[in-house]
Amino acid sequence: MDGRIELLGMRFFARHGCLESERLEGNEFKVDFSCEYDISAAELTDELADTLDYSRVYAIVAREMDIPSRLLEHVAGRIADAIQAEFPELEHFEISVYKKNPPVEGECKWAKVSTRR
Repeated sequence: MDGRIELLGMRFFARHGCLESERLEGNEFKVDFSCEYDISAAELTDELADTLDYSRVYAIVAREMDIPSRLLEHVAGRIADAIQAEFPELEHFEISVYKKNPPVEGECKWAKVSTRR
């Protein structure tokens, strides 16, 4: 039986952005992870070894968020590549990276970029 495993609203302070001020001052970011995963064994055994260890996913996201980038697209791509390298069995997953109060000419609470693998 397929299931869905998600980590939603992971929060980080990071220094991503094209503007020098964004890289110097930093900003609040959120990351969401979502994947399709066969959870049938874990439903029966109650063992971590039989499912996706999402603490490892979080550690990958945290590591990649700590590396400054100019573009959210680059951050999302790096996170997705690192997750895919660590979990080659994942065939379908999505990463979304959000930047709080992006520097635009008007009110905008969050900018979001998503990538799928």
